Amino acid sequence: MSLDRRTGSTTPGFHEGRPKLSELKTRRPAVFWDRIKVLLLLLGAFFILAWTDNASGAPIKEWRDSLRDTAAKYWWLLALAALEVLRQVHYLIEEHSPAYYRFWNETLFGAWHRRLATMNDWTRFRVGRVVRLIVFLVILDVVLAQVFGVPEPALLSIPVIVLAGMPFLLQLFFGFFFVIIQFVGLFWFLSRGGIDTYMPDDLDTRFSDVKGQDAVLDRIQENMIFLEDPESIEERGGYVPGGILLWGPPGTGKTLMAQAVAGETAKPFVFVDPGAFIQMFMGVGILKVKGLYRKLRKLAVRYGGVIVFFDEADSLGNRGALGGGGGAGGWGFSPTADPWADPTCNGAAYLDPRVRDTLSRNAAYGAGGDDDPRTNRIFMGGMGGGGGMGTLQALLSEMSGLKKPRGFFNRHVRRLLGMKPKPPPKYRILHIFATNMPQSLDEAMLRPGRIDRIYKVGYPSKEGRIATYEYYLAKVKHELTADDLERLATMTPYATGASIQDMVNEGLVIAIRDGRDTITWADITRAKQLKEHGLPDDSEYVKRERHAVAVHEASHAVAAYRTRRHMVIDMATIERRGDIGGFVSSIPPEDQFVQWRSERDSDIVVSLASLAGERLFFDGDNSAGVGGDMRSATAVAGLMLGYWAMGDTVASHGVSKLAMSGQRGGAGEDGTDRNFLETDLGRRVEAKLEEMLEVTTRLLEDNRREILAVAHALETHKTVSGDDVGAIIEGRQGTLVDGRPYHDPAFIEEIERYHASALAAHKEHATVDATMPVTVGATRGNGSGNGHVKLGLPPRPDIDEERS
Repeated sequence: MSLDRRTGSTTPGFHEGRPKLSELKTRRPAVFWDRIKVLLLLLGAFFILAWTDNASGAPIKEWRDSLRDTAAKYWWLLALAALEVLRQVHYLIEEHSPAYYRFWNETLFGAWHRRLATMNDWTRFRVGRVVRLIVFLVILDVVLAQVFGVPEPALLSIPVIVLAGMPFLLQLFFGFFFVIIQFVGLFWFLSRGGIDTYMPDDLDTRFSDVKGQDAVLDRIQENMIFLEDPESIEERGGYVPGGILLWGPPGTGKTLMAQAVAGETAKPFVFVDPGAFIQMFMGVGILKVKGLYRKLRKLAVRYGGVIVFFDEADSLGNRGALGGGGGAGGWGFSPTADPWADPTCNGAAYLDPRVRDTLSRNAAYGAGGDDDPRTNRIFMGGMGGGGGMGTLQALLSEMSGLKKPRGFFNRHVRRLLGMKPKPPPKYRILHIFATNMPQSLDEAMLRPGRIDRIYKVGYPSKEGRIATYEYYLAKVKHELTADDLERLATMTPYATGASIQDMVNEGLVIAIRDGRDTITWADITRAKQLKEHGLPDDSEYVKRERHAVAVHEASHAVAAYRTRRHMVIDMATIERRGDIGGFVSSIPPEDQFVQWRSERDSDIVVSLASLAGERLFFDGDNSAGVGGDMRSATAVAGLMLGYWAMGDTVASHGVSKLAMSGQRGGAGEDGTDRNFLETDLGRRVEAKLEEMLEVTTRLLEDNRREILAVAHALETHKTVSGDDVGAIIEGRQGTLVDGRPYHDPAFIEEIERYHASALAAHKEHATVDATMPVTVGATRGNGSGNGHVKLGLPPRPDIDEERS
């Protein structure tokens, strides 16, 4: 029978619970063995010495004389025994008297410990170690002098004693050490490397060097406050966050942020190589983890804190299949979802928790069926398998496991004397992990206590991109204005800090190649095209193919200009790059979060424009080059109808692997697997595409002149900007192309005649006989805006009059 503290009643078998040491008013009672073990050891040693003296003395020496002589010679053993008796009496009084216990532990020793706490941990530990070493050496010297009968200091005689017994010791231990030392040396050698330590003055990186990630930096600076002043949160009952995960696309500044943290806090920075723990032999990785944390604890005590950075943290591996517990889902990503997918509403938040758990487990384990190796396998990569078995577990244990008391004397000698070991110091270790694959991390690592804060380091906003351009352009000479920077930031919506730095550097290379040291707008735009789309090939089209590719891309460009408002044309080109004959690239004019049905419809129209345009201008014929566009259109239509409720139905194809009852889909009449919605989705997508193809065809028929005009500009310049496409369609002056001549009916007739010749050559697989018409003031070149050769025609009054 015991008291139930929850109800106040007496409940049979209810465990009251063991109180904490800090809650006790008296010392915890000791068992009888703990009271007498040290005393028995001292007295036993005394009687052994007395027996030795009696046995080695004269035959008639009495036992009483041996005890007296031993007491005179080894009086200090009896003194230690007396002190042990006093100590046990002291403990016995503490076990029964709260006032006596409070005086010794709170008033006397408590004040002493509080005074020592003001001393630096590093200094306190080192001084204590020196004092204990001196005491140990003194005791050892006395013992050696008595045992071996040598004068004090007996420690000086140790080499002679060891040398005398060396042959026997060598024979005894040679075989053992000869075998063991090989393994020890091998494992020690393999456990080196992969970990670099940077001291505070080695890093000059600061938060001012990180641009475009202000929101994340604000949160990280908050962590720095707690690292520099941990008492500000610990005195209020909290704890210092010890782990940060930075996840996001490559090049967004995750490593730079970690370096800035180390630079700002003046703490040692330990960089762990991604492959440091992947080893050939089992157990070496565990040794590396243990060695790493020994170093971290030492640095943390010495400098008041340390920062350890694990780059490419997904290489640490995962202990098992990515399960559906959803432990990471609250951080903005889930173990089973694509972290780069378009953001959507967290619809599962409205469901019953049991239903959410069912959906999560089905998503993780049911996507491929019971026999799908993708879901039933155990992930053995990285630290989880091969030579790294157990290494991830060792890392998890070190991150938040039990910390044993520090020092041999503290752990063993104090416990032997019945004293409570002093707790270890609070090691201020900040873990920073960086990855672009957060779903690959083990869920146990993501739990609070190991990783307390998870931040997405995404693509910078427009303001962040402007700040990043300003930062890197300030290091070089340039002529770009504030308006140019805003325009450039708009043209590069998915630029990262690394890509912006690379683009500025490439612009400088282009300027130097042209004999200049100042970057111009033309240099930076050429660098952008080169970095985003690659270097064009030197190969040339035959005329009929060049015209067909130009019509193909012009159809894309005109459809995009007429229908899309959420994207603007960045550039259009017919220059070949590998197996790509040409393309029209578009960029969003602003940072947009959500998607709309009207926007996706226009995307389908732009994708289908190549097929509609080729059939319109080549008498129903079309090339295989529309294949990629058809895949894009089909994918968008499938997502609209099957997932986003942008069609005539509402149900989501996202649960197509589950039947309505929650079971697996069964087989259809033809024996194939038929799942929920799957039989109907393909037909609905085809109907959607046919409908949109008709819309696209009508649009291109209404803009036939604009398509031929843009195609002519592409054949002339190979590459034109989005502003040039708009200038051609609207009849104004563009960046490179003057669009006004394309609104001259006579010139359009010349273009039509050229197209007719190209169409005839296409049908006959022959050469185009007609010469491509050229506008007054037109230029030919590679679209870079430099080195163009001006061509001209005799002045025509009607064109000059229209221009005026």
